[in-house]
Amino acid sequence: MDSLEKVREQFPITRTKVFLNHAAESPLPKPVADTITKYVQDLSAFGATSEPDDGGKPFFARMIGAKAEEIALIENTSLGLNIAANVLHCPKGSKIVTTDLEYPSVVYPWLRKGLDIEVQYVKNVDGRILLEDVEKAVDDRTAAVTISHVEYVNGFRNDLRALSEIAHEHGAYLIVDAIQSAGAIPIDVKRDDVDFLSASCYKWLLGPAGAGYLYLKEELIEEFEPPFVGWASVKQEVFDTEDSWDIRSLKLSETASRFEIGSPSFISFAGAREALKMLLDYGIERIERRIMGLTDHLISAIKNSGLRLQTSEELSCRSGIVNFKMYSPRKVVKDLERKGVIVSARGNGIRVSPHFYNTEDEIDKFMKEVRSFGSPPDVEKT
Repeated sequence: MDSLEKVREQFPITRTKVFLNHAAESPLPKPVADTITKYVQDLSAFGATSEPDDGGKPFFARMIGAKAEEIALIENTSLGLNIAANVLHCPKGSKIVTTDLEYPSVVYPWLRKGLDIEVQYVKNVDGRILLEDVEKAVDDRTAAVTISHVEYVNGFRNDLRALSEIAHEHGAYLIVDAIQSAGAIPIDVKRDDVDFLSASCYKWLLGPAGAGYLYLKEELIEEFEPPFVGWASVKQEVFDTEDSWDIRSLKLSETASRFEIGSPSFISFAGAREALKMLLDYGIERIERRIMGLTDHLISAIKNSGLRLQTSEELSCRSGIVNFKMYSPRKVVKDLERKGVIVSARGNGIRVSPHFYNTEDEIDKFMKEVRSFGSPPDVEKT
């Protein structure tokens, strides 16, 4: 893929809608939809498919700077975050540090009944998480810092390297929800020294729901016992004979697959694999440049319209998500949808999340529709 025109041909939704809602759920690109269709047809006609059975692990590993052996197949981001929370050995009186901007799944695994763990929330300052506030919160009682790489409401991008340094200085782990960054901005888990990272495929990775990936740092894999086990958790050489499993001993895999349980949604991972290939072929750095250019254009238009941004303008803190204050955002979103413009209402404002195939013209069309409402930017009554 080279020209933007050719890229857009892979997204049929561009013929009928202005889709700027990738932080919610992305439309499937044509190659992904075709792969899923072929999978279904092959299974129906032949009872089998020729799709590779690696689930796309090598491609996701490449995307985040990891090894395929450090990747486990999971259903969704929440499952990966729950695995991380369940395998950690937290002494009585431990705490975890998170923020008040998080998606529920980042925090809920730590609020389960029976856990003697304090959850400490770092408060945002005008939509930003300040590293000095994280440093004050993390101490030697901290078992983990659990946080989103990109915050889902306003798109604030956290500094993973700085966070891992803070966590590791006190013997804590860094657990990252990457669903709002994977596929849109570069990730390097080795450079940033991330311990756990979880991401689903149905947002910026342009894949179907039911497919996701969990990264565990290689040196940690055998340190942890999986909370659930099944045939997918064990070493492949545990067969006694060609058609028999060793069911008298449990020999867990030495790779991240020890955290897999059984058969995943093969059809979802077939689509995810194709989506990852497409993104990697285009280039994640190139995708990020394209997205940042679109959000630059959007932020300028928002400010020129007198609307109030709820997203940081500092480039190092930005992502593919832009949020601005709007009167009655839910009503505005529904009205926009009737006009074929798709965005979300979040944080008492409008959340816009363009991907690399979107255009400045689509941003302009969206802003034209927004200006037509003539709503006061700083009042919210819904």
